[in-house]
Amino acid sequence: MPLPSPYPQLLDGAAVSSTIPSSELHRVFREADEHERVSGAPVTKLHVGEPYFTPPPEVAQALAQAVTRGHTTYTEVEGLLELRERLVEKLTDENGVDTDVSRVFVTPGSCQGLAALMQAVAEPGAEILLPELHWPIHLQQALLAGLRPVFYPLGRDYRPDPESVLAAATPNTKVLLLNSPANPTGAVLDTATLRSLLDMARAQGWQIISDEAYEHFVYDGEHVSTASLERDVPVSERIVHSVYTFSKSLAMTGYRLGYLSTADERTARAVRIVQEANIIAMSTPVQYAGLEALRLGQVVRENRAMVLANRDAALPAVRDAGLLPELPAGGWYAVLDVAPTGLTAEEFAARLLESRNVAVVPGSGFALIPRLDARGRVMSAEPAPWSRHLVRIAVCVEPRVLRDGVRELLEFARECGGAA
Repeated sequence: MPLPSPYPQLLDGAAVSSTIPSSELHRVFREADEHERVSGAPVTKLHVGEPYFTPPPEVAQALAQAVTRGHTTYTEVEGLLELRERLVEKLTDENGVDTDVSRVFVTPGSCQGLAALMQAVAEPGAEILLPELHWPIHLQQALLAGLRPVFYPLGRDYRPDPESVLAAATPNTKVLLLNSPANPTGAVLDTATLRSLLDMARAQGWQIISDEAYEHFVYDGEHVSTASLERDVPVSERIVHSVYTFSKSLAMTGYRLGYLSTADERTARAVRIVQEANIIAMSTPVQYAGLEALRLGQVVRENRAMVLANRDAALPAVRDAGLLPELPAGGWYAVLDVAPTGLTAEEFAARLLESRNVAVVPGSGFALIPRLDARGRVMSAEPAPWSRHLVRIAVCVEPRVLRDGVRELLEFARECGGAA
């Protein structure tokens, strides 16, 4: 279903931001809440990536102590030095990334870090390569930064083929975005694929933005940080900028705490200006909470084990019903193909919510292709045709909620004649 620009008849003075469609995620969130309010029945919420596990109590205690001890003044725009020093250690030990405190920035979640990086590397008329099935916020961030999105295809396993990525590029391509493990697909890129993409980007003169929010949630294979593959490259010649978050690994979603590491000093200088203009400085007490969180590696491993247990308990039935080709290799989500039901994703989601009180997200919202004018304003945004039967569900929710929601979903699909 086409999603028209909020301003279908654009005036000369319309701002780019006013023409960008809202995320499908927020629409479904509002619809689920409204259905719950009107019907009076609780909604089984498989549409939102809010984990059922919570931040460790030590994190809250560190936050409270920072406040009571008066650690509430500004920090440097890059973030608390002690925290950045610990992040350098983490990136070196866990990710194999060679970086320095001068290139590490603490951010209000990885989302703002991604936006800051896009603003820092954007050039007039430059294009950014995004996966054809993408987190909608990546698209919004690119448009707000003035980058023109171009989409590269994914295979049946939702992993990119480097040659296909290159074929999608144009002379104006300047940035390649990689997301592994991926939202919404859970696809994990292996070392060989990442190295091939990195070599290609270097040969083409591109920058790479690597979104690694789900780094600790890999179930098949292992997580590889793209920047670890250029450790032996001089800093001035590196091209991989990496973004991470505390939201997933330690369930600190509402704390809004993330960080990024730029490839080189030149980009670090640009990010510093972007952050001065956008945030001035991160919340100081939250940064002290982050210091404590970095000491809790065992909790991270336990959280990963809980989502893996959810995946292995609930998703094989979805696969066996013919709605899921394979279990996701990582992340918090699974993308289902409900074509056998004869319904579009929007119809499936709407009827599932109405008849079964289960909320899911139509995958078409993860495959929007915007049409831009010369100024970068969105004239229209339509989902790619191949996405019209895709649905995303979250597997990070409480086990009982996931079990009940999947049971209702499969029963509904069988009623439609589309599940084994």
